Amino acid sequence: MIPVRGFEGKTVAVFGLARTGLAAARALLAGGAEVAVWDERAQGLAAAQAEGFQIVDLSVAEWSQFDALMLSPGVPLTHPEPHWTVQMARQAGVEILGDVELFARSVNLAPAHKRPHIVAITGTNGKSTTTALIGHVCAQAGRDTRIGGNIGVGVLDLPDMHGGAVYVLELSSYQLDLTSSLKPDVAVLLNISPDHLDRHGGMEGYVAAKRRILLNQGPGDTSVIGVDDPWGQRICTEAKSANRRTIMPVSASKSIGRGVYALQGQLYDATGDRAVQVADLNRARSLPGRHNWQNAAAAYAAVRGLGVPPADIADGLLSFPGLAHRMETVGHIRGVRFVNDSKATNSDAARQALSSYGRVYWIAGGRAKEGGIESLSDLFPRVARAYLIGEAAGDFAQTLEGKVPNVACTHLGAAVARAFADAQASGEGGIVLLSPACASFDQFVDFEARGEAFREAVCELAGVVAAGEAEA
Repeated sequence: MIPVRGFEGKTVAVFGLARTGLAAARALLAGGAEVAVWDERAQGLAAAQAEGFQIVDLSVAEWSQFDALMLSPGVPLTHPEPHWTVQMARQAGVEILGDVELFARSVNLAPAHKRPHIVAITGTNGKSTTTALIGHVCAQAGRDTRIGGNIGVGVLDLPDMHGGAVYVLELSSYQLDLTSSLKPDVAVLLNISPDHLDRHGGMEGYVAAKRRILLNQGPGDTSVIGVDDPWGQRICTEAKSANRRTIMPVSASKSIGRGVYALQGQLYDATGDRAVQVADLNRARSLPGRHNWQNAAAAYAAVRGLGVPPADIADGLLSFPGLAHRMETVGHIRGVRFVNDSKATNSDAARQALSSYGRVYWIAGGRAKEGGIESLSDLFPRVARAYLIGEAAGDFAQTLEGKVPNVACTHLGAAVARAFADAQASGEGGIVLLSPACASFDQFVDFEARGEAFREAVCELAGVVAAGEAEA
């Protein structure tokens, strides 16, 4: 745990008692603050009571007693409209912040010899893979590495800091909205495409949230910026004109005169006088496809920003074991391969998976994002049949009508069974791909739970098939 500095003797309200909120409450208490916690969910309140936290109904509390509101990132700050806690805090002049901001202030207040190196990663797609990849490369190079934030462990639940540690943090746009003083040694902005627009009031608000990762950098810091989309190109150009930090553009679609790029799986470092080939990413089995080459280019640039030698970085890239729920092979049954891409919660992420395979039996659906799957129409010829689940099933069926055979399935297990049967009947085997292009919240608590349900369905199916073979 990282005790929160700067709130000693102050009272902080904490709203939202899932992983982030509870971790923040513990860290605030450990740092000497008084904490009042509240949640609208009985489950959250029960978890807080079990740990002995002071439960205060914030809807009727006297807000003048609070010095700050620690807001969980899933709670709306501005759009579609500010949450009632946000409105009450603003009316009382109470500062609103998130767990990453608490971490940032603790770092800034720490003695110089205890301040760690921070690598912060954001982007619409690929940030979890890139975060895990950077963490893996740093650890392989012998650095004391802690990975957390929007992936795995909440930032305040990570081990306490010291000067030799490297914190590798995945940051969502929701977290960045609540962060003002984070100063990463290396900031990575992978890419930007429309996502979470309802929470940011449109594209400009979403881009502004992502840009906050660069907010406090200055001389001696490194900004790694993907330039394969128009927003990234614009941000990179503006960052260069500021001339306050080291800028490393990265690309997986073109060569760059000064930066890091990957073409046809070959990774090049062009940060010096000439471009030098540093790794053959075609040898990295866990990094298939152009989108992963961009992830690898960004990871290489980020770890170079920490001073790790190129050869050590290349070794780490090639030994990366992959990330759960992201193009993860979870089984083979009678020549049919099952790929778990549950982390594809929007159409751009699903595009990455569909582009990586020749012909698939595609499981899609859930709670749709704006635009649905219409942008994937150029990839529909790769889909042998689609199996539609969740709230989006009807809308997706309309989009696919006349283009891709499809069937609505009542639940994920039924979709797995139908897809396997069709792949078997084709006589060619194939790939059953869960790449939903949707959020999971209509049927699952998060994309991890959805991915685990897919894995369990594949295991159950394997048992049924094995039993049938034994009887035969």
